[in-house]
Amino acid sequence: RRVTAGPRRSDGHPAGAWGGISSPWEARLIRSPIARALSTIRAHRVQCLLMGGQACVLYGAAEFSRDTDLALLASPDNLTQLQAALGALGAAVIAVPPLELAYLERGHAVHFAYPDPAGGRMRLDVMARMRNVDPFPALWGRRTTLSLEGVGDVDLLSLPDLATSKKTQRDKDWPMLRRLVEVNYLTFRTEPTERRVAFWLRELRTPQLLVEAAAAFRSAAEGLATRRPLLLEALGGRRSGVEAGLALEEAEERAKDREYWAPLRVELEALRREARGGGQEV
Repeated sequence: RRVTAGPRRSDGHPAGAWGGISSPWEARLIRSPIARALSTIRAHRVQCLLMGGQACVLYGAAEFSRDTDLALLASPDNLTQLQAALGALGAAVIAVPPLELAYLERGHAVHFAYPDPAGGRMRLDVMARMRNVDPFPALWGRRTTLSLEGVGDVDLLSLPDLATSKKTQRDKDWPMLRRLVEVNYLTFRTEPTERRVAFWLRELRTPQLLVEAAAAFRSAAEGLATRRPLLLEALGGRRSGVEAGLALEEAEERAKDREYWAPLRVELEALRREARGGGQEV
């Protein structure tokens, strides 16, 4: 891998607070059309944060993703900058809703495709609001920034914010959430900090590792047990209880996400019907 400048946190905290930013697969991202998309977005000064699969790659939890997902500051000026960047990429909206502030502010994702010089098309999705995730200014203040060769500075969701964003109804997000936290814990469990320990105890989803972490950081686990009751099972070394607690957590988050998206899906279906009536592709 090649990193031209060390990762850093914008608020003065070292990026190492959340782990080694970058992975053995980083070079694949740099050589891919994704690098062109990220550098174009940066050149147009779009205020956004990389999330989704590409962020997971850079945090070492995934090998590759063809999609680029961005958390975006929803403001008229920033939207203008984004539109200019999309024009430079040759990107076009491929589904409802259209790129408008009103839809972004209500929590919709806007989906684009842009050409891959090697053939085919690449996906780029933007969101400005997500369930259970803080507003963009708070996310921006906690961001992780790293510099990639051929791209320049790239701003990512912090690892805790990325983990929170993965608690959805989608099947594919839960294994990735588990892997994100697992990789960080296995890499840094011999270098614990207060921040890391709190993150591990709040978010670990691997039963044996959660039992191990609770035993290693017992006082912190006891303090967080009111917030995460399954820590009591972990403190007692009851793996079956931890597994049941994890299943309950996931089921509750999936249900909350379905409830959050229900009115948005109704709105999307209305937009699809309107687009089909007008002869548009949706």
